[in-house]
Amino acid sequence: MGDDFTADIIKKKSQAAGGLCEWIINIIMYYDVVVTVEPKKKALREAKETLHNANTKLIEVKGLVQELEAKLSVLMTSFEKAMADKEAVLAEAKKCQDKLDMAQRLINALSANGVIWETNLESIGVDLEVMPGEVLVACAFASYLGVYTREYREECTRLFIEFLRKKNVPIGNHCDPLKILCSEAEVAGWAGQGLPSDRVSAENGAILTNSQRWCLMIDPQLQGIIWIKSREANNSLQITRMGHPKMVSTFEISLDCGKSVIIENMGETIDAVLQPVIARNTIKRGKNRVIKLGDKELNFSPQFRLFMQTKLANPHYPPEVQAECTVINFTVTESGLEDQLLFLVVKLERPDLARAKANLVTQQNEFKVKLAELESLLLEKLAASEGDILDDVDLILNLEDAKKTSDDVKEKFAIAQDTEAKINETNENYRPTAQRGSLFFFLLMDLRKIHSFYK
Repeated sequence: MGDDFTADIIKKKSQAAGGLCEWIINIIMYYDVVVTVEPKKKALREAKETLHNANTKLIEVKGLVQELEAKLSVLMTSFEKAMADKEAVLAEAKKCQDKLDMAQRLINALSANGVIWETNLESIGVDLEVMPGEVLVACAFASYLGVYTREYREECTRLFIEFLRKKNVPIGNHCDPLKILCSEAEVAGWAGQGLPSDRVSAENGAILTNSQRWCLMIDPQLQGIIWIKSREANNSLQITRMGHPKMVSTFEISLDCGKSVIIENMGETIDAVLQPVIARNTIKRGKNRVIKLGDKELNFSPQFRLFMQTKLANPHYPPEVQAECTVINFTVTESGLEDQLLFLVVKLERPDLARAKANLVTQQNEFKVKLAELESLLLEKLAASEGDILDDVDLILNLEDAKKTSDDVKEKFAIAQDTEAKINETNENYRPTAQRGSLFFFLLMDLRKIHSFYK
């Protein structure tokens, strides 16, 4: 269409032609619009149809997804439950494995003492049956035989045992009062404190440590007092003599503070002021006990200990003193003196062997004490354990440490025994000299019975 084909221009020519012109122009515009819009309408219809199809498929897919999600949820629940069960089983398996490991470690830790405990367990039944008779013999031994020499002690013990057997009192075939009154570890500890290691000295130590009465030591060679001074050093031992100006004040302080007192170099008389102390005549005052010393009443400490020592070889004390005290004869025996002289001879002739021997004895005594302490520690920890013992890791670790220490001590103890056997074999070469010295000493002791010149 040209620019001059407009309704206004045509109307100037003809009013009817102008209307027709407007109609033509509108038809042309309508055609142009229809040509432009119709494809779009078609595309819209196709798009709507596609959208409808897509929405329908989406609904189907969402339904499928929901179904799959429901299945997934069930599977995840099953999976989580299975995993939880797996973790629980693994945790239980680990716990069982840990318990198995702990049980193995516990068995290993206790294996060293297991055989000993089994043997002890077998003997306990027999010991319980014969305990009344053997304890009675041990009590009689500690109460009455301390004052005698070894020969009299053995004879009296034999008579005690025969009498009890006649009265059908249960008693073992090898009743030994020393084994009832003390252990090897205790004897080793006393040896480390300076007590000679012979049988009589060990018996004296057992009597002294088990006696409830104060002990009066017949000690011409000063063996007992040396041991007591070493043993009671940690208990503030006070040393005094009968008739000393400060004796009463020493007792006053010691009774109140719980210190040990030893009266050395006694004669055959005892100051009357000490009679309440020796007789243990205490008086109950409230929660405490008091004792009268002279004109004073003093607190009686449970930690107070009294020891008495005389150098007299054959003293004569009043019956009440012997009844109120435990008299112990520390006089050296021929075999004991022989062993002591042997040590002195070897020390003079072979100081290297003497030093080695002394070190070995000290070591062995320490080993015996240490082994006894470890065994007591094991039993104490086992008895104090609560609940499942396999869950107590600290206990098992402590038992392992004790086992390791025990094995080391036993190994060193075996080596020390072998070394001691070799040293003893060499020392025996000097035994005749020690025998002569011991025999000479006791000959002189017997000669003084003939005449006072030989004192």
